[in-house]
Amino acid sequence: MALDRAGLARLASHSVPAGKQSSALASSGNGQPAELSDAEIMLRVQAGDESAFPLLVEKFRRPLIGFMNRMARNQGVAEELAQEVFLRVYRSRQTYAAEAKFSTWLYRIATNLALNHLRDTRHEKPDISVHLDEPDQETGRFPDVADKAITVEENLLRRERALAIRRQVQSLPERQRLAVLMHKYQAMDYREISKVLKLSESATKSLLFRAYQTLREKLKDFV
Repeated sequence: MALDRAGLARLASHSVPAGKQSSALASSGNGQPAELSDAEIMLRVQAGDESAFPLLVEKFRRPLIGFMNRMARNQGVAEELAQEVFLRVYRSRQTYAAEAKFSTWLYRIATNLALNHLRDTRHEKPDISVHLDEPDQETGRFPDVADKAITVEENLLRRERALAIRRQVQSLPERQRLAVLMHKYQAMDYREISKVLKLSESATKSLLFRAYQTLREKLKDFV
């Protein structure tokens, strides 16, 4: 299967049909279907299973765009970068080794791409504003619609706090920012993060400790 940006965009815009979802199932020991791991699905991609790759795109597209958006601070750019990550994953399918978790391999590619983008655009002004007519990327809620249980003032304070956190995370040094994004927003553990950043686990813990210490200090008025 030849895959380009247009083909990937078509994959991303459609959910995986039920018939193709069966490619992610294998027989378990008791004869019941068992879901394949991400690594096993990637090995099917490697072996030429054309129905396998859309499963990975569907699972990781939204979190990957979120990760890229927090790095690039621009939704449109984040979507383009996420597309490029999937293209690189597909083009590198023959080099994938199942010893590594698929998500670790994916985010290593994403991290390298994000860092290259940041270095190429370091003099451009980032877009980190909160748009009142767009839903929050994580909750799906519109920020100008107050929760029935809180007042307008409380809702505004929540928005102000969220924007302050976003600004301070973005102001961290590159490696600290990457570590926080993977740890806090992608729920990756120390071992996974250390592999992505090519650090020891102890160095990764130290990196995160310094990052969170800085954030606590800068955000003390919002805690």
